[in-house]
Amino acid sequence: MKSLLYAVLSLLILSQTVIADDKSAAEEILKSKLEAVISVLQKKELELETKKKEIDEIVTPIFDFSLMAKLTLGRKFWPGLSKKKKERFTELFIKRLKGTYLGKLTRDTYTDEKIVYNAPIQVKKRIHIPTELISKENKISMLYKLYKSKQNWKIYDIEIEGVSLITTYRSQFNEVLSSGTIDDLLIKLEEPENK
Repeated sequence: MKSLLYAVLSLLILSQTVIADDKSAAEEILKSKLEAVISVLQKKELELETKKKEIDEIVTPIFDFSLMAKLTLGRKFWPGLSKKKKERFTELFIKRLKGTYLGKLTRDTYTDEKIVYNAPIQVKKRIHIPTELISKENKISMLYKLYKSKQNWKIYDIEIEGVSLITTYRSQFNEVLSSGTIDDLLIKLEEPENK
């Protein structure tokens, strides 16, 4: 009986250690990437396109853009698409998301911004990392949602001021798909986004 109790306790302690390690690993990856992005944004000598290229190279490995594309269509629309349409949608979605993300980041001048990291939260097998981007003028709360892929921790959604990126895109896409087809959505995604 004692040995069974020890075994159970050992498993519990071990699983808590794994969770703690997961939280640390996810937070470390996110921190290193975000600090690198801020560093690029603060380089006044870099031209806009160079900044975008450097930031893209930093953030692309930590985002699971394909999963994000799939999540924006959800169970309602994704399974019914052909392989070719899935690939085309994913390609256009990634282009749109990167364009929006990089556009917003590089439009503003970054000087004294700092990122404050709050304690990571375990949500089933995922890790949520609350952060705040603080400048003289304001404070923006952001929640990064990560899961563990075969390679490493990957971001699958971001909430900005409590609004999920995936949910926002899903509602936009649902609007098009409720009265049109996937082809209508693909055409819309091919159009340049209004700045």
